[in-house]
Amino acid sequence: MTEEEMRQALVDGCHQAHRLGLNGGTAGNFSIRTENAMLITPTGFPYSDMRPDMMVACDFDGNHQGPWLPSSEWQMHAEIYRAFPAARAVVHAHPDHCVALSCLRQSLPPFHYMVASFGGDDVPCSRYERFGGPALALAAVDALAGRNACLLANHGMICFAGTIEKAVSNAAKLEMLARQYLLARSAGQPVLLNGEEMAQVRDRYTTYGQQPLKSHSPDSARDS
Repeated sequence: MTEEEMRQALVDGCHQAHRLGLNGGTAGNFSIRTENAMLITPTGFPYSDMRPDMMVACDFDGNHQGPWLPSSEWQMHAEIYRAFPAARAVVHAHPDHCVALSCLRQSLPPFHYMVASFGGDDVPCSRYERFGGPALALAAVDALAGRNACLLANHGMICFAGTIEKAVSNAAKLEMLARQYLLARSAGQPVLLNGEEMAQVRDRYTTYGQQPLKSHSPDSARDS
């Protein structure tokens, strides 16, 4: 992708997350990894006002270009990119049910098989640290070990993926699961899947979805 395409993709991701109700006002922040740095949303702007030219080019030490200041959470994005080479895009959001669970300082347990799609048997909740500082960035990296998403205590959620579109989709999925878990808890005690059951799900995820065809020949079609 060119820088212009990445800027547009970032704005499109912001608008999609806003339509999905993942953020309100100026809460949350989004970024895309570039060759040696990142493009990140500016601080203090509502998503409806975001434009491609407002996306801030920022390195992992906070040095930035252009007239706009980067998100106050730039350090969290930078540390995730440093720690996880697979992270090409990061979404931090404050959706209601993720926030509610994070305020209980509880992880999302394996009440549903889709929890496995985040990399493990649960979605951890980080320790609490003040927003906008290096301590929160390190807390997020610690909670993300072996995962691609986590809750942030008394704060919200953060996730990463290979594209901004996938990262927004994962954030929406985590919010859906948090809502379903809290709904199940309101009716009783959810029955959790065990380690073996979750391992089977993770194995199944390796072949889930559309797979590329090895050949488009008639013989290949008959073999499918």
